[in-house]
Amino acid sequence: MADPKGFLKEGRKVATRRPVEERVNDWNEVYPDGIGRALLPIITPQAGRCMDCGIPFCHQGCPLGNIIPEWNDLVWRDDWSEAIERLHATNNFPEFTGRLCPAPCETACVLGINQDPVTIKNVEVSIIDRAWESGTVAPQPPEWLSGKTVAVIGSGPAGLAAAQQLTRAGHTVAVYERADKIGGLLRYGIPEFKMEKRHIDRRLDQMRREGTIFRAGVEVGVDVTGEQLKARYDAVVVATGATVARDLQVPGRELAGIHQAMEFLPQANRVALGETVEGQIRADDKHVVIIGGGDTGADCLGTSIRQGAASITQLEIMPQPGESRPTGQPWPTYPMLFRVSSAHEEGGDRVYGVSTKEFVGDEDGNVRALRLVDVTFEGGKLAEIEGTEREIRADLVLFAMGFTGPETNTVVQQLDLELDERGNVRRTPTYQTSVPGVFAAGDAGRGQSLIVWAIAEGRAAAAAVDEYLTGSTSLPAPIKSTERPLVV
Repeated sequence: MADPKGFLKEGRKVATRRPVEERVNDWNEVYPDGIGRALLPIITPQAGRCMDCGIPFCHQGCPLGNIIPEWNDLVWRDDWSEAIERLHATNNFPEFTGRLCPAPCETACVLGINQDPVTIKNVEVSIIDRAWESGTVAPQPPEWLSGKTVAVIGSGPAGLAAAQQLTRAGHTVAVYERADKIGGLLRYGIPEFKMEKRHIDRRLDQMRREGTIFRAGVEVGVDVTGEQLKARYDAVVVATGATVARDLQVPGRELAGIHQAMEFLPQANRVALGETVEGQIRADDKHVVIIGGGDTGADCLGTSIRQGAASITQLEIMPQPGESRPTGQPWPTYPMLFRVSSAHEEGGDRVYGVSTKEFVGDEDGNVRALRLVDVTFEGGKLAEIEGTEREIRADLVLFAMGFTGPETNTVVQQLDLELDERGNVRRTPTYQTSVPGVFAAGDAGRGQSLIVWAIAEGRAAAAAVDEYLTGSTSLPAPIKSTERPLVV
């Protein structure tokens, strides 16, 4: 155990973000000198709040199986070199999860039953950021090569985790990515102010030194077919993600100025990184409406603020959640709470319990307004509240309503992979698809989920591929494809 009285002496503290008036004028991370450094003055006593529970339910919240109490204890004892060893034993990319994961481990923390939980996510990112700065993170090339080859399709967190594990097991791994740079949605879907891309680049450099081959700008299904990869490699891992965005088909959908978030955000990310984007979708001096109240909507909000939007309204069809855990979502489940991201601190209005009935256009075919109506739940269904219809001004509308599943018209179709009832790639509990030698990891098989589940699936799928290729494996397999988060 760390500090036996830590949870009695210390309250929960988090890092202080840069002032709003400063950070909205740049694209850097919202913490001064990065969150790892911002946390250093407070992180040791925060780690000491961990009670080293006899049954650590934080393990239930985290699908990676992170050994959380152990690295909390090591941080409190100032043993940072051993802490990164324990952290890397279960998580390939803690610098990603420490910035982007919503931390279901914390809502499962035993201390959270009657106090504020341990800042597990902050301890995690402090460990990895300090390890990078001290040079502790080094390539781990395999001692021998198996002679087996694996193609990984997609370079998001699931694909990268599978690739790194399989490379370290001695297989020759090539990662295919249709974008011009490796990283998937980590690269172009996450704004710089949330995670600077240098964190991806230095991890990719490590993977290259280990022997992983990256082939960016190659769209599997177009530039090379699925059948060709199947014939060329001993195994294939489909980690293409769930990239089919949910749409909203109401009158006026065809008007100009209505876009998916993943049309808007990647362009903004490219420009923030110094690239030029012809015909970029921008929010400058526009009245922006974001439909969807989740993380992607918050990313659109922060991006629109930095582009100089005249006003921003974020809409959510569900009622506003409370600030404390609902009785119907007891510990240790992940509750629906009213959360304030860094982008929400910066501006914009949040409107809950509304539904879009129509997009209203001007004489030139551009969107100029949304017609809304308040809604409530009655008998498990949404019902409109009479007399609440109204219009709000909108020059730019962004859909941030999530994703329905993987694209199926190219590589999935070419490999003749079966789909499940939800439209995802059907898999066995050990990640094998309906085609022998072809595996699926991450959102392509699970559906839209969290980064921590993607990394866990990538690691587990790698173990399944290794066993398929060699007859046995020593790689960890933290979860089966059938496992789901703990919910009520």
